[in-house]
Amino acid sequence: MMSLPGSIAFDEYGRPFIILRDQENQKRLTGNEAIKSHITAGRQIASTIRTSLGPKGLDKMMVSGDGDVTVTNDGATILKLMDVDHEIGKLMVQLSQSQDDEIGDGTTGVVVLAGALLEQAESLLDRGIHPIRIADGFELAAQCAIKHLDSIASPFPISLDNKEPLVQVAMTTLGSKIVNKCHRQMAEIAVDAVLTVADLEKKDVNFELIKLECKVGGRMEDTCLVKGVVVDKTMSHSQMPKVLKDVKLAILTCPFEPPKPKTKHKLDVTSAEDYRKLREYEQEKFLSMVKQVKDAGATLAICQWGFDDEANHLLLQQELPAVRWVGGPEIELIAIATGGRIVPRFEELTADKLGQAGIVRELSFGTTKDKMLVIEDCKNTRAVTILIRGGNQMITAEAKRSIHDALCVVRSLIKDSRIVYGGGAAEISCSLAVAREADQLSTLEQYAFRSFSVALESVPLALAENSGLLPIETLSELKSRQVAENSTTLGVDCMLSGNSDMKEHHVIESLHSKKQQILLATQLVKMILKIDDVRTPADK
Repeated sequence: MMSLPGSIAFDEYGRPFIILRDQENQKRLTGNEAIKSHITAGRQIASTIRTSLGPKGLDKMMVSGDGDVTVTNDGATILKLMDVDHEIGKLMVQLSQSQDDEIGDGTTGVVVLAGALLEQAESLLDRGIHPIRIADGFELAAQCAIKHLDSIASPFPISLDNKEPLVQVAMTTLGSKIVNKCHRQMAEIAVDAVLTVADLEKKDVNFELIKLECKVGGRMEDTCLVKGVVVDKTMSHSQMPKVLKDVKLAILTCPFEPPKPKTKHKLDVTSAEDYRKLREYEQEKFLSMVKQVKDAGATLAICQWGFDDEANHLLLQQELPAVRWVGGPEIELIAIATGGRIVPRFEELTADKLGQAGIVRELSFGTTKDKMLVIEDCKNTRAVTILIRGGNQMITAEAKRSIHDALCVVRSLIKDSRIVYGGGAAEISCSLAVAREADQLSTLEQYAFRSFSVALESVPLALAENSGLLPIETLSELKSRQVAENSTTLGVDCMLSGNSDMKEHHVIESLHSKKQQILLATQLVKMILKIDDVRTPADK
């Protein structure tokens, strides 16, 4: 039987009630007070992240407990690294995380929108409207906004011959990141990588085949796309050849060393003769292993485990180049790229299990001894690696996050190829549509609709503010122009170029991403509005 949180008592009419244990040690917030406390927490998180929205958004520096520094502009990363104590704050973190998992981009925008919705909900509560009516009104308004997004979305051509439109979208994503000084190059790399691994018939992109490898040093412009696999390893012996052509790879997960006596018994080596015999046995066994690999036709051995110096020397003598200590995921990627099979035992190695690559070469960086191994011209050309360079670790890590966002956006366009225009244009257009809809309603929900329409304006307002424009004036002008010119492509001119037409600036966002932002933010706000009783231990 489950234990009760207190004891049951009965009043004089025989009605049961529970006397709660430790009542004095608990803090309790109820009713509107609880909702107000949650709204304040949500708004604080949103206002922290608001300044990093858009191409002129500012970066945040996060320092962890052990002194690790991360400089980033990516909403999901900022929230993940923030030390959030409040339970509603944690929900905001999960909100940006789910946008990151689903779309990969728009993580800042979704939190800003949720924060604005909470702010509007607060003023509606002050007017005495019931939280459930507000939540339901927001839900209907979100549906109305999404319907409007569908109507203003334009189709988007995706073809392998004309990559330019995709590059423009990737550039929109990268415009707000640290890589924007070479963001055309980065956008092209991201688009090439996705199109190489994409299956356009199934509209699917397998991210497992795209590997992001960072190497500190060089300039960010040195970042390149390798049609193959880059492994942060070198040949096991410095005298092995640095470039191999038409390679047949044996991919081994068994240790390249003589078998150990696998008995519980002691092995007594009592004389030099015994020791010599043991050594000869080991060498003989090892040579037979090398022979098995060479007989199968392999010209390069890739091992998951290491081998000792003696083995290394023997491999050099037998002219079998080898790479050791290659990690599990890398081994799998090499196997996929070269069309080889991972072999767990030497006895199973046959010619048809070997992978094929046109060229395997060592890359060396600058004046350092850093070297990496590049496996190119593989049998399966769909595995690619993006090699990211940068002045220090923080820059390469941020560039990696930025490119990941661009990859995600290109992927979501391949899945659903409709687009809307960025720079707050889509939000202003939805805001106007929701406000028009509010005028048609005769129920209480019209207040929620109007508030939703005001909340949608928070994104263009934040963009204008971060770009150094006058937010309210910019927004008012854009709203009146969108109505007067009946144009849904007018947005905030963050680059101060004097032209607000986002179509001409090629500021494009995927429709799927925008819809997801509105839906996720509304769901979270509905959930927060429905919590009216919070119990926490008093010492918290």
